[in-house]
Amino acid sequence: MGEGAGRQGRGGVDRLTVQDAARRLGVSEAAIRKRVTRGTLEHAEGEDGRVYVYLDTGVDSGVDEGIHPEQSTLISEMRDRIDFLERELEARREELQRRDVIILNMSETMKALPSPASQETPAETPGAPETAADEQQGRGQAPDAGGAQEPAEPRSWWRRMFGG
Repeated sequence: MGEGAGRQGRGGVDRLTVQDAARRLGVSEAAIRKRVTRGTLEHAEGEDGRVYVYLDTGVDSGVDEGIHPEQSTLISEMRDRIDFLERELEARREELQRRDVIILNMSETMKALPSPASQETPAETPGAPETAADEQQGRGQAPDAGGAQEPAEPRSWWRRMFGG
């Protein structure tokens, strides 16, 4: 500890430098200086011009003498919740990264597939006609002369790919 650290000030109170008080309370030096400025920490200026903070001898890391036990419990609970939320956030980030990789792989696979327009319609069996008109012409029957035949709908690409 630095100069003046750990020295007994008044009954049950330690006189500490700002740096030592920050270490003991587990906060930054700026936080100690703000508390001094606001007047929430008892302090005094030494003969050497340095600011000294007075803390109860029982005050240890993470426990501030200005905080009631109920507040300390609430602060502890809030820190636990913050830790939990930070872990949850990290898990969500990892999950999103995994999803991004899956989506990227799927899009690359889709790009590698031939486009449906460039594929010829494969015959279901060699030599088998695909439409009723082809079937009739294959048997030597003349199409119905009385009416116009409806053109057969072209098969969709997914039916061609998966059969159906």
